[in-house]
Amino acid sequence: MNFYPPYVGAGIRVKHISPDFLRAEIEMKLRWWNKNLVGTHFGGSLMSMSDPFFMLLLVQKLGRNYIVWDKASSIKFRKPATGKVTCVFQITEEFVDQVKADVEILGKKDYVLPLTITNEAGETVCELEKTIYVRKK
Repeated sequence: MNFYPPYVGAGIRVKHISPDFLRAEIEMKLRWWNKNLVGTHFGGSLMSMSDPFFMLLLVQKLGRNYIVWDKASSIKFRKPATGKVTCVFQITEEFVDQVKADVEILGKKDYVLPLTITNEAGETVCELEKTIYVRKK
């Protein structure tokens, strides 16, 4: 993922993905190529760093019998993002089991998952909601 051209271009780096695929940590440093006109992180880069990781974690946890898609995203900017920003994606085994149970009964379901991007001081710079679609093949 660290060599995926859109991430290289935005300066996004996968810092860590846990071996059990329950957690991923993504970071982005402020560089001249990802600054906006006022010298803070470009909003599109902040949105990009949130794009595929809930989907990727669920694909790994659910296996080949499921289709998982990022369906929608929304973002609320809370404060200017400067320096290095971090986004942590975390799911639980209980959530994975709930998805399997829901999809078994309903056939398909959307899940809205909250996410935050923080600065180096641990302050929230933006809050996101990711809508993930899951169905059986």
